[in-house]
Amino acid sequence: MKELTTIEMIAPTVEEAIEKGLIQLKLSREDVDIEVLDEGQQGFLGIGSRQVRVRLSVKKVMNSENLEEKNYIYEEKGPVQYPATQPEDMDELEHAKEAAISIVKELISKMKVEAQITGRVMQPEDEKDNPMLLIEITGRDLSILIGRRSETLNALQYIVSLMLNEKMGRWLPLMIDVQGYRFRRERQLRQLARRLADQVVQTGRKQVLEPMPANERRIIHLELRYHPFVTTESVGVEPNRRTTIILKPK
Repeated sequence: MKELTTIEMIAPTVEEAIEKGLIQLKLSREDVDIEVLDEGQQGFLGIGSRQVRVRLSVKKVMNSENLEEKNYIYEEKGPVQYPATQPEDMDELEHAKEAAISIVKELISKMKVEAQITGRVMQPEDEKDNPMLLIEITGRDLSILIGRRSETLNALQYIVSLMLNEKMGRWLPLMIDVQGYRFRRERQLRQLARRLADQVVQTGRKQVLEPMPANERRIIHLELRYHPFVTTESVGVEPNRRTTIILKPK
C-alpha cells in the first residue's frame, strides 16, 4: 500500500482542517508543510458559506531514526517518498469519477440545462499534487453555468465537491469545466504570470494582480514556483484576495 505524502482537508476553520489532516497522516505539525488553498467564507445566515480547505505536504527531510514511524522507506541513498496518490488506486478513482458525473448530471437536470457530462482522471503535475478528477460539461449556450468571473461555475464546483466528499468519505481534488472555459482561462493566467514576472525582473517593482478565486491564484503560484528571480504571495481577504509577484530576496 502506498503511503500518503500530501493530503487535502476541509473544515470550518484552518486549525480544524490542519488537525484533521495531522490525525490522518499520523504526523505532528513540524513534520508537514501547510498550504491554505481556500480560506472559506462565512456567508449570511449560512447561505453562501464555504469551508476552509488546506493541503498538508510531508516534508522531504526527516531524521533517519524517525523514518519508519513517519511512513517513509529508507535506502542507502536516503529517504524515498512514495508518489502522492489519493485515493490510492485507479479503481477507486474511477468510482469517484462516476460518482461525480452522476452528481453533476442530477444538479444540471434540476437547473433545466441540457448538456453532456463526461469525466476523466488527470495525473498530478508534480510530487506535491494528487490525481484530480476533471468533469467536463459540453453543449449549447452554457454561459449560464459559468457566470460573471466564473462565479456560478465555482459555486457549482464547490457544491459537487462537498457532495462527492460526503459520498466517498474523503476530500478529492475536483475541477468542473464548461466548454473548455477553465483551460482557456488557465492558459491566459499562465501567460499573464510569465509576462508580469518579466516586468518585475526588469523594473524591480512588484506586480499586484486583480482579485481572483483561490483556484486561479494557485495557477499563478504554480506557474512561477520555479522561477529563478521572482516569487509569489497572496494578500488580502476574500473575495478581494490578490496574488502579488515580487523579486526573490538576494
